[in-house]
Amino acid sequence: MPVLERQSDRLRQFCHGDLGAFEALFRGHQSEVYGWIMRIVRDPGVAEDLTVETFWRIYRAHARFDPARGFGPWARRIATNAALDHLKSARLETELPDDLPAPMLPDPGISWELRRKTAGAFQRLPPKLRIAATLALIEEQPYKEIAEALGISTAAVKLRVFRALRLLRKELQRQGIEP
Repeated sequence: MPVLERQSDRLRQFCHGDLGAFEALFRGHQSEVYGWIMRIVRDPGVAEDLTVETFWRIYRAHARFDPARGFGPWARRIATNAALDHLKSARLETELPDDLPAPMLPDPGISWELRRKTAGAFQRLPPKLRIAATLALIEEQPYKEIAEALGISTAAVKLRVFRALRLLRKELQRQGIEP
């Protein structure tokens, strides 16, 4: 049996609640879902928990899955919603850890204080704007993929990124930093 036909059968079986088909989908997509969530929440422990939560939501929603559509985009959308729910309920005072790998800065004169203030301003963005900005600006994901994951149009993603940048600029200017 060809691979695509076998995959199509597995998706139909999953749609009807077959546990074996779900386990195969879990094994095949677990690392992709974890990576997607990690891009959003930036915390390995939280990403692990949200990956489990995502697959729990996927299993509970098996009857609503359309086997004619791709499983990956559907799983990313559910993962995004789980991450968004987490970000909405997380405390705003949570700061980014200092040991996150940072890209090489073109100007070595940029101080640690400036990076800290920028990270803090980014953390204070509303969750919907923070997710769009994180995926577009930091993770450099295509707008189309972000739109599918968030369940919005590409134009709406661009608008959220624009609003996030505007809020970041205002917050940094309020702190006396000229972006």
